[in-house]
Order: sequence, then structure tokens, then C-alpha cells
Amino acid sequence: MTGLQTAAQAMLAATARLRAAGVDDPARDARLLLAHAARIEASRVTLIAPEELQPEIAERYDQLISLRAIRVPVSHLLGEREFYGRKFWVSRDVLDPRPETETLIEAALSAPFDHVLDLGVGSGCILITLLAERTSASGVGVDLSEAACLQASANAVEHHVEGRVDIVRSNWFENIDGQFDLIVSNPPYVSVEEMADLSPEVKEHEPRMALTDEGDGLGAYRRIAASAPDFLLPGGRILVEIGPTQAKKVGALFDAAGLVDVRVIPDLDGRDRVVGAKMPG
Repeated sequence: MTGLQTAAQAMLAATARLRAAGVDDPARDARLLLAHAARIEASRVTLIAPEELQPEIAERYDQLISLRAIRVPVSHLLGEREFYGRKFWVSRDVLDPRPETETLIEAALSAPFDHVLDLGVGSGCILITLLAERTSASGVGVDLSEAACLQASANAVEHHVEGRVDIVRSNWFENIDGQFDLIVSNPPYVSVEEMADLSPEVKEHEPRMALTDEGDGLGAYRRIAASAPDFLLPGGRILVEIGPTQAKKVGALFDAAGLVDVRVIPDLDGRDRVVGAKMPG
């Protein structure tokens, strides 16, 4: 790419390059990355389309497209990802917030809560969203990864909930005290056999410990189901994101732990996405 290309020409060439690299939505990514290179909002890209790209913008754009072509996620190149109408800082240290996780948010917000525990907080997108939506609530987020704890803490400050949240480095419930009326989690649920089938963006650029338990994909749910009753208030709820084939087995784990009102909630595509249950009241 050279500074003599118009933005439209550069975007067309970038789209072709990304398509050849096997990127799923090359035109969208080319547009988002051009906006980032030019330091403008993505909605303004069409306005600069006829203009020649300045050499420094063209060089930045070329670097971004080169990285995207080797399947570095767009969110990592932008440094942020939108989730439930808010932007969260992300990096390769945390799982990318995903639209299907908003199913868990909607389920959590469907009933009152005052004190929430997020197991495997990652970027903080679940916990921080819940606290931003419920301004009277407080919460605790735990993660085994110190880098994830730092990322979640930064996002808590960004969204002005830092006074109502504690981020704790912990192996699940290990360093947690007290009881909660809501426990949420999006734990690692990809089985070790399924890891090979993930896209390069996920498999090579997201933290492996946030994706798989190195077993059958149910290890985290066993840990959570075994301990959750000790940390739930009477009538308290638990909501966990699952893989689309895991509802029956996760529901059985909750049932065996003495939790009641076990239910499965589908995402917008109709796939099983969240299992919920309650502590007997």
C-alpha cells in the first residue's frame, strides 16, 4: 500500500487480502481497521473513501491488515470489544467478550440481586455490566490469572464501578468469603478434543486456560456445583454459560448438588447457552 491510494482503494485491496487469508468477514474487518488506522469512528470511513491516504495512515493500515491476515483478532488490534452496549479493553490475556454471553446478562437482570460473584472474571465484562446496570449492587470477581485480574480492574475503573467491586486472584472459591444472592460464570467449557476445531483467532490468540479444562469440558462445572451451595444465600441464583451440548449434564450436576429450579436458557440462535438454578429458600 502507498500513500497515493485512496481510502476506498486501500480498503478494497485489504478486503481481498483478508479474504485470501480465510478471514470470515473481510470487508467488515478492513473497514474497522482502516478507521482505527485513521483514528476515526468506523461510521466515518465512507466519508474519507475518496481521499488519498496519508503515508503514515497507509503504513499503519498495512501493519494492521498484515496482523489480521495471520488471524490476530480484530479486538486485539483495536484493544477493545463492545459488549452489551459498552466497550471493554481486551488483550490476549482474557477471553474476548462474545455476543452470546449477553444471554447470561439478560437472565441475571431478570430478577433482583444485591451481591454478585463472578467466577473466572476475565475482562470483567459480565460482572461490570451487571454492576453498571444495577447501580445499587456490589460484586466480587475472581480469576486464577493475575493478568486477567488487572484487566478486569482497569475495566471496572473505565466504567466507574470500581467502588462497588473487588477483584481477587483465586482458584474458583478458594479465596472467597461470604455469601451471595447471585453467582455467575462463563468457565472454560471446550473439551481438549474440541480445541483443534477452534478458529485460529481463538485457538492461537486467546488464553487456553479460559477455553478448556484440558479434559471433557465439564471440570469447571463440577467444581462450581460442588461448592456453590456454600456461597449462595437461601433463594440465591446461579447462572453459568455452557457449550450448546452440555445443558443436560450441567443441569444434572446442579440437581445433584441440591440446587432447585434448574433451567436451560437458549441464546438468540436457539442454542442452549445458560443453565440456571437456585438455592432452596
